[in-house]
Amino acid sequence: MEYLPNIIFAIILILGIGYFANNVRKLVRNIKLGKDVDVSDNKKQRWKNMAYIALGQSKMVKRPVSGFLHIVVYVGFVIINIEVLEIIIDGLFGTHRIGHTLLPEALYGFLIGSFEVLAVLVLVAVIVFWIRRNVIKIKRFIKSEMTGWPKSDGNLILYFEMVLMTLFLVMNATDTVFQGYNSGNIISQHIAPWFSGFSDTTLHIIERAAWWIHIIGILVFLNYLYFSKHLHILLAFPNTYYGKLTPKGQFTNNDAVTKEVKLMMDPNADPFAAAPEGAEDEVPEKFGASDVQDLTWVNLLNAYTCTECGRCTSECPANLTGKKLSPRKIMMDTRDRLEEVGKIIDINKGTFVDDGKQLLGDYITTEELWACTSCNACTEACPVSIDPLNIIMEMRRYLVMEQSAAPTELNNMMSNIENNGAPWPYNQMDRLNWKDE
Repeated sequence: MEYLPNIIFAIILILGIGYFANNVRKLVRNIKLGKDVDVSDNKKQRWKNMAYIALGQSKMVKRPVSGFLHIVVYVGFVIINIEVLEIIIDGLFGTHRIGHTLLPEALYGFLIGSFEVLAVLVLVAVIVFWIRRNVIKIKRFIKSEMTGWPKSDGNLILYFEMVLMTLFLVMNATDTVFQGYNSGNIISQHIAPWFSGFSDTTLHIIERAAWWIHIIGILVFLNYLYFSKHLHILLAFPNTYYGKLTPKGQFTNNDAVTKEVKLMMDPNADPFAAAPEGAEDEVPEKFGASDVQDLTWVNLLNAYTCTECGRCTSECPANLTGKKLSPRKIMMDTRDRLEEVGKIIDINKGTFVDDGKQLLGDYITTEELWACTSCNACTEACPVSIDPLNIIMEMRRYLVMEQSAAPTELNNMMSNIENNGAPWPYNQMDRLNWKDE
């Protein structure tokens, strides 16, 4: 019975990490449902972007208040969880404060003291975040797509962090052995008097309860990430690495269409000439995207990385003028459809069976797509290099090239270009008259 707590701890640890690993496997599989795209270029710039944007939080601080608070939570939560290493060793081997045994006392005191200060800062920042969402009700947090689960998710993660930070401080304050060191208890020494009326046995029970709930809470939090927008804690790093490097707003060309245009412009080209032997057919089976499998794996990584912060939507001129388009909703819809496809694959043991639904129409409407001005403001605003515009344009490409479903104004323009060589309804000889008007 002496080793029963260690055995229970090991079982909980294995189950928690195992479930997380299984969800990561599903995540990778779902992302790989997207089309392949070459993002192996300019590795130096990509590493720089990851360090500057994901690690350095450079785009977060463009909005100073939320940016500073986010850095506090980000740095504090990550650094505090270094102590998880000590908790795991103690839990597996039955030791207590193994760090104090292995490290110089001054260093250990400095580390735990830093953790306590950061825990208080994180707690304050999280409370401010909760007030901004639920009391002040900042506009970008109360959009139509932020009702139901997205709203609950945003609050639930804040409660998680409040509880974990509180448990950490209570655990230290009621640990009589740790308080006896009188080193590192910068904050907890002021909390310890709250428990002065309790016996040593009761204090030990409180400390052990806080210890167990704290580590179990961390494992629950780890596994909750897969179901939450806070998956960006992990995915922000690869997402910024694989982020777009081409000039802002530059669209991708379809090789098959480019080839056809070049043939049309070359008077010596023979459009009926047979392709060289062994040449691959360059015409894609579908132009653009109507479902998540038609998008690239980078698009799908983007969808899973979305923080739902709403900075993209708050900068979108279409949304600001009352149109239905919300870049944040585009990313959330893409992720929701991808999750739905993943569940169908799970049910059918690795095979996707058509469910009669798709991203276009069932999740994202044509009204939303055509409201986009392609200004690139959403991509510029995103703190983790997500590109909603690329998904919008791929779905537009499908509407135009597969369904001939462009708006009347756009059809008229394309007809004029085809017949007159200009977007305006002038004949070939007068197509430059617009400059004189």
